[in-house]
Amino acid sequence: MEKRKSDIWFTEYQTPDMRLGLRITKVLVNIQTPYQHLVVADTEQYGRLMALDGAIQVTERDEFTYHEMLTHVALSAHPDPRKVLIVGGGDGGTAREAAKHTSVREVVLVDIDQEVINASREFFPTLCCGLDHPVVQVLTMDALEYIRGKSGEFDVVIVDSTDPVDFAEGLFREPFYRDVCRSLNDGGFLVAQTESPFSDPDILTGAVAEMKRVFPIVRTYWSSMPTYPTGMWTYALGSRKHDPEIIRSDIPAGTRYYSGAMHKAAFVLPAFVEELVRDR
Repeated sequence: MEKRKSDIWFTEYQTPDMRLGLRITKVLVNIQTPYQHLVVADTEQYGRLMALDGAIQVTERDEFTYHEMLTHVALSAHPDPRKVLIVGGGDGGTAREAAKHTSVREVVLVDIDQEVINASREFFPTLCCGLDHPVVQVLTMDALEYIRGKSGEFDVVIVDSTDPVDFAEGLFREPFYRDVCRSLNDGGFLVAQTESPFSDPDILTGAVAEMKRVFPIVRTYWSSMPTYPTGMWTYALGSRKHDPEIIRSDIPAGTRYYSGAMHKAAFVLPAFVEELVRDR
């Protein structure tokens, strides 16, 4: 007789009118951290997942699409990326991808929530390997505080943040972008995830508008991300002088989504997204 599947589900309320449900086989973590509600569970469809305040952050099956596109576009566009700052990203996926670039000598990861880092170390070995890479330094503190006063220190700053609510809201605002701009060297890049143009167009347009007040060059690009709202995800990239659409350094080995062709294609925006960001 075929074993009956559980009827226990993780449901993300992605908008007031949209939900994503995944059948789960086991709940591994269900705690309130000092900053957010943290869940780790095993699912039938996407393997193990981590959710914060009810929103899926990573699943084992599709996390690579997000982490590769968040990381490699900026690092491959930079002529010689050596020092990288990751804001958030306590699961380690972005650090894992940044460390694949042979030119990178130092990655500083700043995440406010130690419990996210702990959960990744315990339950996500393919992600937390990024936290333990020799070039990676992990700091548990507020990134808004960390970045203040930094000057010309980083080649690339990657904002791997949760949704812009509560303590993460400031990561989508002009004052933070100005601090980041000061922390970058002359050829530096800032890249940030900017949500779905279908479910959260105001977040995308707001972030792009705020970034354009700071950086002379701002571009939007996109990729698929199946377990994030609507499956279409955007990123905003600010540059002090380099066009991010041009690849200037070697593409790392071992990627499953990102490639040179995907780099160029990602900047080809659907007409409705182009319209959203055109006059921001």
